Amino acid sequence: MKLYVKTIPHTLPDSATVVTKSADLIEIEINDEHPNFQFLLEELETEIEPGTIGVKAEDLCSRLGIEMSNPNLYQLVEQAQTLISLIATHPDYKQLLELGYQPDLNIADASTALTYLQWELERNRELSI
Repeated sequence: MKLYVKTIPHTLPDSATVVTKSADLIEIEINDEHPNFQFLLEELETEIEPGTIGVKAEDLCSRLGIEMSNPNLYQLVEQAQTLISLIATHPDYKQLLELGYQPDLNIADASTALTYLQWELERNRELSI
């Protein structure tokens, strides 16, 4: 699990490591298989909305001593591309396709739209330099 934060405590739990650090954003990778992290998730588990049980990101960050941040659009697009790739290769998705699932727009369309968005963001970044 990845989190993008503004600040971190001097010592992170052993289930968390800093991946990248810039002036305004820190990327943290959390080993969600770590026993201590699993215990923390269970401890923070709550009903987020009627019928939905989970952990609020704000509560998790607060407990870990880190301040949440909104990642920039480019980072969000990269994350979305990763998720789309995972969906495209997921056995349940492949099974749906085998059973005749034929949406008007497909995973490749979504990936293409995100690629165009990445190109536009890169073009705007180059123009602003």
